[in-house]
Amino acid sequence: MHIGMIGLGKMGANMRARLINAGHQVTGYDRNPEVSDVANVAELVEKLPQPRIVWIMVPSGAPTDSVVAELKGVLSEGDLVIDGGNTRFSDDERHSAELAEKGIRFVDCGVSGGVWGLQNGYGLMAGGNDADIAELMPIFDALRPEGERSRSFVHVGDVGAGHYAKMVHNGIEYGMMQAYAEGYELLSAKSSIKDVRGTFAAWQEGTVVRSWLLDLLVEALKDDPELKDIAGYVEDSGEGRWTVEEAIANAVPAPVITAALFQRFASRQDDSPANKMVAALRQQFGGHAVKRPGE
Repeated sequence: MHIGMIGLGKMGANMRARLINAGHQVTGYDRNPEVSDVANVAELVEKLPQPRIVWIMVPSGAPTDSVVAELKGVLSEGDLVIDGGNTRFSDDERHSAELAEKGIRFVDCGVSGGVWGLQNGYGLMAGGNDADIAELMPIFDALRPEGERSRSFVHVGDVGAGHYAKMVHNGIEYGMMQAYAEGYELLSAKSSIKDVRGTFAAWQEGTVVRSWLLDLLVEALKDDPELKDIAGYVEDSGEGRWTVEEAIANAVPAPVITAALFQRFASRQDDSPANKMVAALRQQFGGHAVKRPGE
């Protein structure tokens, strides 16, 4: 198959390479001319056979809105757009409706695998109608890991369902990472523990907490066991917030994911006002000592 790829960052470039390695033809566009195959989106569309297939891999929100609007202006009836970025599921429904005005089809696809996807393959969660998903299966099969399809690909449901599933996936990821991080801090704080990295490494086979995240943790500690070269500032890219919002909207208790999200917010405060107030209140009611700035 011959498809277009818009957005050739870390994920998009690796996905293009994996598709090409599988025998597909990919024409890519990126604002960075050093990695782009064409000068602009219009040229990309001109090079694709009809019905055209264009995969979007750009940041969620305004960047994706802009690309969808531009594609609406240059694509034709029967063409197919796939959004593989981390778009909010509710935006998918809007994008699908906008493109449908010109008879352009739309599929959303949550993609997991990060920078390792080129080598290992990607976990894929797709939303859209049955016929569109079936047409795209050669592309999905090339991107996912080898082996049983059901272990790395799912047609979740209607448009928006793929990104909804990816949102929940990332919310779970927040909780898992926070649990590993707290375990790391606890092991590091105990003087009798002499080999923190070795402890995590010993959990990689045979234990119930083994996972790819654990493997990555062990790798992260390989050259910097005390993480001296990393600041304790943790960003969030949106999916965790959306997961918590959906939990509230559907009255589903999600205390672990919510706490993990809030911990990321706390990581950005060098001197937390809330923690200052807790210390002040302890001093007021119990006469407990407080530390002064710089102590």
